[in-house]
Amino acid sequence: MAVSRHDESNVEETTLTPAARCSAAIEVLADIAARRRPAADALKDWGLAHRFAGSGDRAAIASLVYDALRRRASSAWIMGDDAPRAVLIGSLRLQQGLAAPSIAALFSAERFAPEPLNAEERARLDQGNLADAPPAIAGDVPEWVLPELESLLGAELLPELKALARRAPLDIRLNTLKQSRDEALPGLAHLAGEPTPFAPQGLRIPIGADGRGPALHVEPEFLDGWYEIQDEGSQLAALLAEPRAGETIVDLCAGGGGKTLALASQTGNGARLIASDEDPRRLAPIHERLRRSGAAAEVRTPRTGRARTDVLADLDGIVDRVVVDAPCTGAGTWRRNPDAKWRLRPGSLETRIAEQTAVLDRAARLVRPGGRIVYVTCSLLPRENDGALDAFLGRTKGFTVVSARDVVTRVLPGLAEAVRFTRHGLQMSPARTGTDGFYVASLERRA
Repeated sequence: MAVSRHDESNVEETTLTPAARCSAAIEVLADIAARRRPAADALKDWGLAHRFAGSGDRAAIASLVYDALRRRASSAWIMGDDAPRAVLIGSLRLQQGLAAPSIAALFSAERFAPEPLNAEERARLDQGNLADAPPAIAGDVPEWVLPELESLLGAELLPELKALARRAPLDIRLNTLKQSRDEALPGLAHLAGEPTPFAPQGLRIPIGADGRGPALHVEPEFLDGWYEIQDEGSQLAALLAEPRAGETIVDLCAGGGGKTLALASQTGNGARLIASDEDPRRLAPIHERLRRSGAAAEVRTPRTGRARTDVLADLDGIVDRVVVDAPCTGAGTWRRNPDAKWRLRPGSLETRIAEQTAVLDRAARLVRPGGRIVYVTCSLLPRENDGALDAFLGRTKGFTVVSARDVVTRVLPGLAEAVRFTRHGLQMSPARTGTDGFYVASLERRA
């Protein structure tokens, strides 16, 4: 059978039965638990040690592992056991909605399948529920972060936590340096995307029952720079930065360059855009992304070593807009990185807050009188958001908060009913906006 150019990337090799994939997922979960390591590292090592597994098998095993991590606490609750096997069984029930007979068929001990369900496991699948589970269990988050989240979410705590434990959507941002969304849609019809609810250049691509979408990064249109893979929340954060042609704009924590590319697209390459990051490794992908997209930006990589040089020193006091996509816990992205929430410790939060202090202070030296700092995190934890700005305003004179409601009214009026407005900014969230949990606030340096 002939395969079209758009189908070639979706042809996947498989050698394992669904039951054998469950066995593999239990093995990976056990490795993660024993060594307290990122899921991606454990999955990579499993694949290297089991080269007979096809690409489709590896992707399916990853989906099982990430689903189990999303629902780790609630799965352990209904199964009465937090062992990797119990967590996987519980997640098949809670996340994938499989009935007990369907799960039992996977646990048959045949052809590398896991051992059969015992009487206790069958009873738990039939009778276990979350009716009496405390919020941290029902919402699948570490208990120590609950007070932080509750202070933001209030009565909406549990619905938001449940949304945070679901699979994330797959969004792309169409690159207007190449063409508009309307112009691009006919050429992307094979992706069956739908316009994102709020971002004017976004498309939401459908994902399968296993949580996987198409291999967008090998599509010819991606390679030609038509689009970038970017959560709608990140797209909205870039729009709310209000970049303007003619400005000097610094993307201070540029990372791989997602927001840099969005800012270039929004200004039609009409701004002087400088991308930098303290970690040169995070910046590495930006060069190829700039080439592919046609975005114009200077990339300033920090020089390391004893004589460390500030590569932005010549810009102090003259920048119109500094976008600070601050290092944070990533608590708003737990749908995508569910293992991160279980590895997060109070000390990690303190480290991130210290890093936020440093980047905000650096941004303050860059921005000119009358210019702005746009502070962004992908966190739902108030200490990283309003709390970080409280501390900044307390130690730095000459800055005022720009009304987030006024910014939304100017840029995206339809977003106002969905976001939460906080003391200094606005908060997106999975349940309210269907995005990752981005926080955005703007500060203006008084003239």
